[in-house]
Parts: sequence; structure tokens; C-alpha cells
Amino acid sequence: MLKKLGLILSTVLLAIAAFALSASPAAAESYTVKMGTDSYQLKFDPSTLTVAPGDTVKFQNNKLAPHNVVFDQEPLASLGMTASKTLFNPSDSHSVTIPDDIAPGTYSFYCSPHKGAGMTGTLTVE
Repeated sequence: MLKKLGLILSTVLLAIAAFALSASPAAAESYTVKMGTDSYQLKFDPSTLTVAPGDTVKFQNNKLAPHNVVFDQEPLASLGMTASKTLFNPSDSHSVTIPDDIAPGTYSFYCSPHKGAGMTGTLTVE
């Protein structure tokens, strides 16, 4: 009886270990935010986005250039563009990978040439 119990427990532990080793961590996602809408509005599209640490957000120049993306809050401020750097061509882009150690919260961003026109957005990190 004791041998059977030991065999059953060993089998259960082996199954749990196999499952734990085969379970992979969640894959990082990639998102694209257009800088300027398809209808030529001075907006980010989408203007709000929810991401997780490890995800990458590509800010793609779209319409009515020049555009940039500026974050005022650390740690994203150092990953964004400076207010004086802009993208001019439709194929230009700037990518931001969300740091693994970032605090959850909402981080605002804007296009410095068009901030006065309302070209702002928010990135929520969960």
C-alpha cells in the first residue's frame, strides 16, 4: 500500500513539474500608435493605450508632419524623444519598450509641435 501511495505521489509531482516547465511567460505585445490620424487630424491614434511591462509601442509618423512623442514623467521621459527632435517622413517611427521595473500607472505624452492643438495621449501601464 505504501509503495502504491509513493508511486501515485511521484506521478502527481512529475505531472506538476512538467506543467510548470512547459508554461511559458506571457509574450510581450507590440502596438502601433499613429502620429496624425488618417483623416489628417492632429491627434495620436489611438490616443489612449493600456500596456504591460515588456511591451513595445511604436509611434509611427502618419499625417501632417513633423511629429514627435515626449513623455515628461520618468522612467518614460528618457525613452521618448526630446522636444526638439521630430520625425518628418511618413515612414519614420520611434519605438518605446516599457521597462520591466516600471511602476503601474498612467503616463501622459504629447507631440511638442502640436501640443497646443491638443495632440496628447496617455499610456496606462498595468
